[in-house]
Amino acid sequence: MAKDKKEKDLKEQEAPEVMEQETEEVQDERTEVEILEEQVKTEKDKFMRLFAEFENFKKRTAKERIELFKTAGEGVLKDMLPVLDDFDRAMVEINKSEDEQLITGVKLISGKLRTTLNSKGLEEFDVRAGDTFNADIHEAITQIPAPSDDMKGKIVDVIEKGYKLGDKIIRFPKVVIGQ
Repeated sequence: MAKDKKEKDLKEQEAPEVMEQETEEVQDERTEVEILEEQVKTEKDKFMRLFAEFENFKKRTAKERIELFKTAGEGVLKDMLPVLDDFDRAMVEINKSEDEQLITGVKLISGKLRTTLNSKGLEEFDVRAGDTFNADIHEAITQIPAPSDDMKGKIVDVIEKGYKLGDKIIRFPKVVIGQ
């Protein structure tokens, strides 16, 4: 009987040790599971960020391509602006002439050129004397005394027309401002 009691006491002493080992193993397993879940969350977060970054890249490059196509002919159109200016100056002088056929012919050629350039996206700024000066869209060449008080800070004369291609200004209108 004493022997049985010793074995029972020994088993009871071993039981907490075994229980502690089992709970440590369970805790180790839980921590391993938690560690793995944490790693999965981290990798999932990295993936989502990378995916979002890639989507933003696709949108940005698509937008840049559209802008590139819109302004692809910008160099050629810039080179054509002096020709338009020459047509405007020629029309002023030709209108002084009495030759109606010459006036009609030059107007037709000028109109055709403008229509072609407009179809490529070129737009003329609508700037007139008396408009308020805006440094963002006008280029001031000089300032002169204003002919009247209401012309102070306003455009007195337009020296050279401005043009834009789509939303981009390719030549600012050159103006004289009243001070």
